[in-house]
Parts: sequence; C-alpha cells; structure tokens
Amino acid sequence: MGLKNPYTFQANPALIVISGPSGVGKDAVIQNMKARGVPFHFVVTATDRPPRPGEAHGVDYFFYSTEAFEAMIENEELLEHAIVYGQHKGVPKQQVRDALASGKDVVMRLDVQGAMTIRRMAPDAVLVFLAPSSEEELEQRMLKRGGDTAEQVRQRLAAAREELDYLPMFDYLVFNRDCELDQAVDDVLAIIQAEHSRVDQREVAL
Repeated sequence: MGLKNPYTFQANPALIVISGPSGVGKDAVIQNMKARGVPFHFVVTATDRPPRPGEAHGVDYFFYSTEAFEAMIENEELLEHAIVYGQHKGVPKQQVRDALASGKDVVMRLDVQGAMTIRRMAPDAVLVFLAPSSEEELEQRMLKRGGDTAEQVRQRLAAAREELDYLPMFDYLVFNRDCELDQAVDDVLAIIQAEHSRVDQREVAL
C-alpha cells in the first residue's frame, strides 16, 4: 500500500546487492563506498579459496577450509552459497539479519548466481548489475589483475556473456568504466537514496 500521510514516512533499511561478471570491479566499488564513510553494513563473504596477496580474513572475505565451509552449509548458517570456478562462496546469514534489524542498509557483493539466489529469497532486495563499457575492457582488467591463466580468463569471459542473460532480473544497471570509478559509486549511492525516497517502500524479510 502506498504512503497516505507524508508526515509519518519512515524509510526501511535496504538490502543492496552489487553484482556483475568477474573482473568488473565489484570490490573496487565496495572499497570506494567504504572510503567515503557511508553508514552501511558491508557484508563479508565466506569462501574456501586461499587469500590473495594483501587480503585479510574478516575484512576482504572470511577464509575457511573446504571442510569448515561444508559444515556451515550443513548447519544452514549461510544465506546463500554456490560453487564458482571450483570455489565455495557464501554469505553468513546472521550478520545480514542483525544489520537490517538495527536499521542499517546492508550492502553485499555477489556473483550473478548468488544474486539470483537472493532475488528468490528476498524479492524486495535491490539488485544492481555492474557492467564494463565493453567486453574488451573487461578482458583487459582480468589480464591486469593477474592470478588467472589465459584459459581461466577465457572461461570468465564466456561466463560473463552468459551472465548478461540475467540482466532483466536486476533492478538497476551501473557502468563501471575505466578511470570512472567515482561516477559508478555516485550512481550506486544515488540508487540507494532513490530507494529511500520511494513512496511504496520495499521491506526485506529473511
């Protein structure tokens, strides 16, 4: 039901999912948002892959052994989980519920497969698809990032083409063009502000 009395208006906390193909810059967008000091809860994803140079447990990801991760699945401690390129990834459930209950907006970075799981579980989540300006730009980012073989890069590009098929399931499209990270973050923050100004507020239930 829409708003009847504007003087009683109160915005609900939002669950924002930043998604898109591998290498598009999801982490960079999240880090830029954090650097701006926005008052959101940023979800930390769990994974069983080893940390990359410079990554820290509990900051970039929660790094677990495969055995420990599978135990979390068995105990239903994850909001969503999937195997991506042979690696487990998932979102610990309780941190999201606690943050929403406190009134904080919750921001999570997920691959497209994970975003679709959240769409099914929480239809009122706000899904943002982050995209490069071209496939060539995405390939160059993957190559510059390092850590992947040429075959892995080819696999990731093929997956990115397939992930575009899910675009209609998202609420917003944001381009993260080379050297325009600030603009991409501005766009995401504008989306969140617009969501808080909706007359018919979304209400996330998990």
